[in-house]
Amino acid sequence: MIDTHAHLDALDDPDEAVERARTAGVTRILSIGTDPDSWARTLPLAEAHDGVFVVAGLHPHEATPNFDLGTLPRLLLHPKVVALGEIGLDYYRDYAPRDAQAKLFVYQLGLAREAQLPVVIHNRAADEDTTSILRQWFDGGTVILHCFSSVALLDEAVERGWYVSFAGNVTYKNADDLRAAARAVPIELVLAETDCPYLSPRPVRGKTNEPAFVVHTLAALAETRGEDVQALAAQIDANATAAFGLP
Repeated sequence: MIDTHAHLDALDDPDEAVERARTAGVTRILSIGTDPDSWARTLPLAEAHDGVFVVAGLHPHEATPNFDLGTLPRLLLHPKVVALGEIGLDYYRDYAPRDAQAKLFVYQLGLAREAQLPVVIHNRAADEDTTSILRQWFDGGTVILHCFSSVALLDEAVERGWYVSFAGNVTYKNADDLRAAARAVPIELVLAETDCPYLSPRPVRGKTNEPAFVVHTLAALAETRGEDVQALAAQIDANATAAFGLP
């Protein structure tokens, strides 16, 4: 099994979390670095664990009119870095000016094209602008919609072959629309993630989320889709290998 989106550097003891994940059968983890400090914490974890890989980028909350990408272009050349992200737009929190978010998003899409890397997308309450920018600046590139919740853009995502990654919130009682989306996505485009330490799935809500808990999200997805959980986990492993070019 694989957790395609974790914030290992935000856990109290990420090395122990990696070991617990392995015990649970989660052999690969993609750990997200969202700013320079996070990159510096995340890369050593990937270098220390064979099954841990890095996704690095500047989160939209970090957008400023004169943003500085620092070491990111060089970091993208590291063999353990498999995607650029999470990048995109966040109009829900609106911690950064929207024009600065868009400028940063477009610039990083250019970096991903140059590095021939997929992008992991953060989109909150910004469906129209997110898809417009992706169409204009990353057409034909590999796109992963992280922590998918934007049911309104599902048809376009499927049409364009974007990967749709479901997190622990697909297990929540009030997530009927999200589960309907999970049933509608072609199996070859489905991914699963924890987004740990956030969004702990049922039945471990209230606990700090960690990669081992992706098993609960996988179980919920399999039940929702009417599929065997082991077969779905194997397909998601294959999907992630293709999406991120994993060994």
